[in-house]
Amino acid sequence: MICYNYIYFAVILFYCLIVYCIFVPQLFIMDKVSYALGLNVGNNILSSGIKNLDLANFGQGIKDVMTGENPQMSYEEANDVLNKFFSELAEKINGKNKEIGAAFLAQNKSKEGVIELASGLQYQVLKQGEGIKPAATDRVQCHYEGMLLDGKVFDSSVKRGEPAVFGVNQVIKGWIEALQLMSEGSKWRLFIPSELAYGASGAGQDIPPHATLIFDVELIKVLK
Repeated sequence: MICYNYIYFAVILFYCLIVYCIFVPQLFIMDKVSYALGLNVGNNILSSGIKNLDLANFGQGIKDVMTGENPQMSYEEANDVLNKFFSELAEKINGKNKEIGAAFLAQNKSKEGVIELASGLQYQVLKQGEGIKPAATDRVQCHYEGMLLDGKVFDSSVKRGEPAVFGVNQVIKGWIEALQLMSEGSKWRLFIPSELAYGASGAGQDIPPHATLIFDVELIKVLK
């Protein structure tokens, strides 16, 4: 009888170990997955410009969906709330970008070596070339590096290790104006107001609306 009890206990213990090995790691995995999802969503929310999210209501919204509870507002109402909020947020960010750009250019134009043109374009000669100047209809070979005002590089032919070739009249307005003033072999730093760059639209994920841009441009060759 004692032997039977030991065998019975051993079987139960073995079964419990199997259950533990199957389900406990899964619980640990879902803990990590849940946290990873939280990190991902939180990072996306911060990137969108939201800094003061009500975490209690945010969590309640997720809980209502996951548990099948009746939501506190309809999905249509939720979409209306979000659309209005993000529209107002975009207006604030765009207005701030305009203010930051205008303040930068106002201060920058008084720096030594910086020249401001009637269009608002500013430039600084880093190296003066001796070659010909391109016309709007010419093609050119250039090395360049584009930066936001905070120094973040969003595009660089230098890093790619290969100069770009393009038509003078196929780029942003600030470049079109500057290139026709540059001599072959020159390297300029351009300070381009948003209206001569990508304006209210911005460009992709890296250039926000109404962003003032800085470009280092080297005119390597004019291609007739």
